[in-house]
Amino acid sequence: EVQLVESGGGLVQAGGSLRLSCAGSGFFFDDYAIGWFRQAPGKEREGISSISISDGRTDYRTSVKGRFTISADNAKNTVTLQMNNLKPEDTAVYYCAVVTPPPRRRLDPYEYDYWGQGTQVTVSS
Repeated sequence: EVQLVESGGGLVQAGGSLRLSCAGSGFFFDDYAIGWFRQAPGKEREGISSISISDGRTDYRTSVKGRFTISADNAKNTVTLQMNNLKPEDTAVYYCAVVTPPPRRRLDPYEYDYWGQGTQVTVSS
């Protein structure tokens, strides 16, 4: 059974940092992508960043480029999202998800098959 577990969310002031982790288990795909997504109240889920495990390709939403960094530890089946210079508009529930093989639209949540339960990130002004 594929499982994804997010951790690292919390409350932080604007300008602060958080580090989210996504621990995966139960999948043995040759090539896959892990994506980070977020959903704020009343808004659609949106893609933030993704990483392809085979070639390390990373993709970012424009609004987080230069502030967020995605990385993978293949040995631990863990993907991390380092979030710096956080803004109140980053407040949302953050989810990680996995899909095989990596899709053409790397930040489209509809392309992903398995999802974690989410972790809340709240940025105060």
